[in-house]
Amino acid sequence: MVSYAIWRWNHGHLRTSRDRLGACLTSTVSLQESLSCLWLLLLPLLRLSAITTAEPCELDDEDVRCACNFTDPQPDWSSALQCVSALQVEIRGGGRSLEEFLSRVDPEADPRQYLDVIRALRVRRLTLGAARVPAPLLAGALRVLGFSRLKELTLEDLEVTGTAPPGLLGATGPELTTLSLRNVSWASRGTWLAELQQWLKPGLKVLNIAQAHSLAFSCDQVRIFSALTTLDLSDNPALGERGLLSALCPHKFPALQSLALRNAGMQTPAGVCAALASAGVQPSHLDLSHNPLRATANPASSECVWPAKLSSLNLSSAGLKQVPKGLPAKLRVLDLSCNQLNRAPLPEELPTVGNLSLHGNPFLAPGAFEPQEDSENSGVVLACAHSSLAVGMSGTLALLQGARRFA
Repeated sequence: MVSYAIWRWNHGHLRTSRDRLGACLTSTVSLQESLSCLWLLLLPLLRLSAITTAEPCELDDEDVRCACNFTDPQPDWSSALQCVSALQVEIRGGGRSLEEFLSRVDPEADPRQYLDVIRALRVRRLTLGAARVPAPLLAGALRVLGFSRLKELTLEDLEVTGTAPPGLLGATGPELTTLSLRNVSWASRGTWLAELQQWLKPGLKVLNIAQAHSLAFSCDQVRIFSALTTLDLSDNPALGERGLLSALCPHKFPALQSLALRNAGMQTPAGVCAALASAGVQPSHLDLSHNPLRATANPASSECVWPAKLSSLNLSSAGLKQVPKGLPAKLRVLDLSCNQLNRAPLPEELPTVGNLSLHGNPFLAPGAFEPQEDSENSGVVLACAHSSLAVGMSGTLALLQGARRFA
């Protein structure tokens, strides 16, 4: 019955009245209609890149990706019914406030009554954003999605207002592998990460936080990220080394393997090393590219005690004038491209490095660059770009591509 209802929705056989959302919230509906209601209740939280078609939503021919753009003052929410069968759903909510929906949501309602309906959703990757969202509403949506097969969630350009009631904080949300946050502000300030953790099942492996309004976490309230292997704090230029000390809560990331700090306001390798040591993290891959790295005035204080497991280090576009001293003993991969080096590193300076990137430095002839072992799959950009677009790229892609290349 559920599959048949989904088929009908995808082919436009359900009515598209704007009063449908009100009916969902004020009356009893059938099992088939409940899936429509569920999707409509989630819609105002969602965001997507701009759509050029007249219709607010568009589903591709393969039923893989569904894109919506609800910018109309009176949006036709029923257009999103075609997204029910999509694996990737990205919808823009139009920047509107969702406070009006808060009074229509019962926080004590048990979503298990819609268990079969929720599990019928195919969505694996969901993007929500461009709205002012009350925290109880966001928590309620995540609670419902806890019964779905969602694996990747992106929140961007959101303002989360208020705090969730205590009853919702213990609710179990989706079992995500990847969570990405970009330009999300929280009324709860330093406790937002701990609050968000309580809405998700354990097992998160990748966490990306960019353009954050606050990374000064209340570490005593943050739970251990026992499965997290990749942490990306790139594109937070105001973070700096002091901020990194606050963001890397001590002993909360025991499984961390890859750390990206691209364009994150880092100034000295020594400061980064101190923050890593304080947090007790031992990443094998570290991305410090697009940071204005410099040596400290006191040579004794500039020494960096790198993580013992560090084998891949990205120092590209960091303004370096010489090869850093005291590099990790087990370093195998080093990216020094697009710096200000006037000579090639000596073999004794990099005794264990087997894969070295040096293109874009002054000592190389114009247009010349060193050979790459696998240029086709390289995560290194051969042209040195200095635009804000290049600097603002997420560090996760560069980090993971580099790790895959040298594995």
